[in-house]
Order: sequence, then structure tokens, then C-alpha cells
Amino acid sequence: MDTVLSLDHFSKIYSNGRGARSITFSVERGQVVGLLGPNGSGKTTIMKSLTGLAQPTEGTVTLFGVNAADRERALQNVGALIEQPALYENLTALDHLCMAARYYPQVDRARIDKVLRIVGLLPYAKERCGKFSLGMKQRMGLALALLSEPELMILDEPTNGLDIEATVEIREIIIRLAKEKGVTFLVASHLASEIEKMCDKVLVLYEGEMLSFETKEEALRLHPSLEDYFLAKVRDKKGSVVL
Repeated sequence: MDTVLSLDHFSKIYSNGRGARSITFSVERGQVVGLLGPNGSGKTTIMKSLTGLAQPTEGTVTLFGVNAADRERALQNVGALIEQPALYENLTALDHLCMAARYYPQVDRARIDKVLRIVGLLPYAKERCGKFSLGMKQRMGLALALLSEPELMILDEPTNGLDIEATVEIREIIIRLAKEKGVTFLVASHLASEIEKMCDKVLVLYEGEMLSFETKEEALRLHPSLEDYFLAKVRDKKGSVVL
């Protein structure tokens, strides 16, 4: 299988001592991989480093065989939604996508309409984003990330704060694009149930450390749920610490 992204002994340590330490894993084309861990576990640090918003303290980050430090080349086929989308309240959904399309010569009005249809916002194309619900704003952020037809999507807590219906809609979009279009996804969440419902593989992070990286089937072989799997890994880590 083709390797889409990889981290090799990656570390990013901030001045307060937090961040991520000695992370090594790779993601293959068409996979949906979940980063599972509580707030402060290093999920956003990894994603910011993948998208060039932070530079590694040690190790390497590679996208499509290109070092992430070479942002222009490495990010050519990447779409990202890190934390919440930055939207202008007075602009419509269509305005936002037309403005973003200026950066991508291959994106035309047909592609814009298709993206709006994918995320379920086509009927609201001419509504101002200031009137959107939280779920609609998240879908708008997803539309912006999808606009250039990326081969890799990096999504940080894409369902955070959403109601049940909006959460299911976002999850179904991710699963459909992975299965039907072969888009690769790296999805961060602190909710084990969400990772379990959408991801093929799961990477457990805790206090900046990588505790495990396995397929969902491997993780569930000895555990009734990913929540139990996560708690078992954390207990193993804490039990190995000498007090």
C-alpha cells in the first residue's frame, strides 16, 4: 500500500514542557486513522506539525514522501480542519468557497457546488455563515478543506460540540469519502465511541506519549469497546511508572 503520511521519532516540545514525544507511525492510502486521547495528549500538536503550523523539535514528518518542512510541496494534496473553521459572518457559504477557489486553478463552480452537495449545504449556499448553527459551521469548514479534492484530510475534533444528528452526518461523510473516493483521513478525537465508529486504525495518545497503534479489530479483540481499550492502555502506562 502507498504510504500517505509518516512520523519518524517525532517530538515537538513547547516551552511549558507539553507537546508530543517520540511518535512513530504511518498511514496508508484510503485508511481512516484516529488519534485518540484526552485534551493535552498531543493530538493537535501532531496535526499542526503535519500542516506546517509547528516545527518538530526532533524527528521527521513526511507527507506523500515530502518532508513537511517543504510546506508548498508537502501540502499540495492535503485538506485540513484544525480546531474550528475561521468564517466571516457576513459572507455566504458560496462566498467563502469562491474566495478559497482563487488559490486552486483547477477548482470551478461545478466543483464548488459538488462540495456543497457533499457536506449537505447546497440549499444554504447563499445564506450568511453568521446564521449557521455550530454543525453547519463545521460542515462549512469541511467543505473548505475538501475544495481542492485532497487525497489526505487532517481533521482535529471534527464533531466536537455537535448534536447527535450533525455528528452522524460528519461521520458518514468521512466514511463515504474514504470508501468511495479513496481519501485518506487522520481524525483526532477525545471520544472513543466516535473513533470506534469511523476509523480503521487507532493511535492512543496520553500525556504526549504514544501508547499504542493498532487496527480497530486488534484493539477490540480483547476489549468490548475502544473506551475499555483506551483505559487499559492508560492503566498499563500508569502501572509501569515507579512511584
